[in-house]
Amino acid sequence: MPVKVGDTVPSIDLFENTPATKVNISELCSGKTVILFAVPGAFTPGCSKTHLPGYVNTADDLKSKGVDEIVCVSVNDAFVMAAWAQDQKAEGKVRLLADPNAELTNAFDLAINLPPLGGTRSKRYSMLIKDGKVEQLNVEPDNTGLSCSLANKIVL
Repeated sequence: MPVKVGDTVPSIDLFENTPATKVNISELCSGKTVILFAVPGAFTPGCSKTHLPGYVNTADDLKSKGVDEIVCVSVNDAFVMAAWAQDQKAEGKVRLLADPNAELTNAFDLAINLPPLGGTRSKRYSMLIKDGKVEQLNVEPDNTGLSCSLANKIVL
């Protein structure tokens, strides 16, 4: 069953910059207000031109309204996510975390098979998490479009 409002974020390790740097998403969200959004793939056109830049460009405003962390998740390896973060100038604004085996993606039941991108990927979504619980959830109706999961759709 897909993740829904009211669910607790599962205790799953994601990776930041290298496979040696684990970030437990449950621990990261505990006691904080977190925007977590997912993209089908790093460096893909919609993700690089619209989705991630929208959060990078509004990070200061979102944080001034009480958001502690903004996290982008993708089924990619940590090195790809680190390179994408650098390319997108996301440092200090949005944390890019790798979900290389789609563990979080599958736990949320938001996986999609996209053979042109390598198989299992994440549907495009955003969520607002408060103290480890999902408070808002926006899953793109067609799974990959750019309508409801953009930064300006998060209600604080």
